[in-house]
Amino acid sequence: MILPPFNVMDSGINKAGKGIFLGAPVKKGGVIIYPDNISKVYTHDEIEKFMPGTLEYESCVRWFEKYYSVSPEWSEECYINHSFEPNAIWFLGFVFALRDIEAGQELTIDYTFIADENVKLDFLDTATGREIRGVPWRENVKRSCKKLLELFD
Repeated sequence: MILPPFNVMDSGINKAGKGIFLGAPVKKGGVIIYPDNISKVYTHDEIEKFMPGTLEYESCVRWFEKYYSVSPEWSEECYINHSFEPNAIWFLGFVFALRDIEAGQELTIDYTFIADENVKLDFLDTATGREIRGVPWRENVKRSCKKLLELFD
């Protein structure tokens, strides 16, 4: 669930399609999204059975360890785009502002936090041309906790 007002519009990121643009400012450390309506988690093996291009495959996100959440429909949260220099961070289904975000700015996260370490996404980061690959769970938790602690220092 997205807390502040927002709009889904054409992304400012080349070839990204639509993006989420905040309709109100969010202060550094503020919660932007919280998990809701998750009735089942899926294992990595179950995710692998979804066909690429299907709603289930495209909307799955690593939630914790080797478990994924899958949106039953294409929710608005699915329009958050990737950046290696994001303005927000995804952590266990919550999205926190990494810095003050002004109204009208596009919301971005680093997709390496939502993909398993065995997953290389099928597109490149448009700003750098680098591939986007998930990181191991323990590394994910370590990196994201460090970033979260920095938010509240």
